[in-house]
Order: sequence, then C-alpha cells, then structure tokens
Amino acid sequence: MNIIEVYKKFPTKEACFTHLENVRWKGKPKCPYCNSTNSTPMKKEFRHHCNVCNTSYSATVSTIFHRTHIDLQKWFLAITLMLNATKAISSRQLAKNLAVNKDTAWYMVTRIREAIHEQRELLQDIVHLTYSQREN
Repeated sequence: MNIIEVYKKFPTKEACFTHLENVRWKGKPKCPYCNSTNSTPMKKEFRHHCNVCNTSYSATVSTIFHRTHIDLQKWFLAITLMLNATKAISSRQLAKNLAVNKDTAWYMVTRIREAIHEQRELLQDIVHLTYSQREN
C-alpha cells in the first residue's frame, strides 16, 4: 500500500481507530485487563468502559500505539514509509516526512521494528508484510 492509499483508507482519526478495533477485536471489544466483553463505548474518546473491572481502555492498549500522543494517521504513514522503503529509512528522514522531531521519529522506528517481530496482526491491511522476506 502506498501513501495515497493510506490517506484514502484512513482519512480520519476515527477510521484509524475503527480499523485498529476490527483488527484487535473483530467487532467485539474485549477488556485487556480482565478479558471481559461487557463494556460501554465512549464514542468521543475512542475508548470503552469495562463494566466488570470499571476501567477504561482503547484499542491501542498493549500495542505499539499505546501511551503515545502521535496521531494514528502518522503512525500508519510511518509504517507504510518504513516497510515500502527499498533500503532502511533513517529516523531523520522519517522525521522530515512526518513533520515530527527526530527523537519522536526514532521512537516510532523502534516501536515499528518491534511490531514487525511481535505484533504483526496490528500491521494487517496497512501494508503488505514483504519486509519480513527481505529481512531474512
């Protein structure tokens, strides 16, 4: 998938969260703390409130996107740029492409590389995972 396709498929923050929820939960939110499916959606915040353990959570919990202030659209673009690059992309180049500082870009690169090895399902439908073939 190229950058234009990413923008078309994920034009808003809501589209990004909807995609992430479908990948993680397949339409049925599940609390990452107690594994309950008894929850109430908090639409404006893209979160869910667990009615069993009384916590709130989103689809980003326990993922590379957890506890980050970077928009999911930028994350999806970063993933696309990294995995479609013919050679490895530097954090400085990624920072320039996404209009973030170099430390933020380095953080994103590190988390994306981690996800390639440990959380492949999160990258589903963002890009085709041909990167793993080049890596081996």
